Amino acid sequence: MRVHMTVEWDGTVIDIKSNLWAMTLWERKYKVKFFSAWNEGKVGMEDLAYLAYETMRTTGHVVPAVFDDFLKKADALDLVSVDTARPTDGAPTDGN
Repeated sequence: MRVHMTVEWDGTVIDIKSNLWAMTLWERKYKVKFFSAWNEGKVGMEDLAYLAYETMRTTGHVVPAVFDDFLKKADALDLVSVDTARPTDGAPTDGN
């Protein structure tokens, strides 16, 4: 699963795609699997903003150490697309 967003942060529009590490940090913080929350319609703006924050932080963007300080500088967050493919799911093979 990968989330593609744009964030207008501190006057600049930044195009980001979530990565495995940022998704894992989100799951650790909220104690729920992101894929499950997405499918149940339980992902809100704070969830997306936190995912954007961690993605930006782990990809070399300089962001505040405190998430709330990041939010104060974020003017907009737009969801571009969500790839819900689950490449780790098993696939049937011959004879199975």
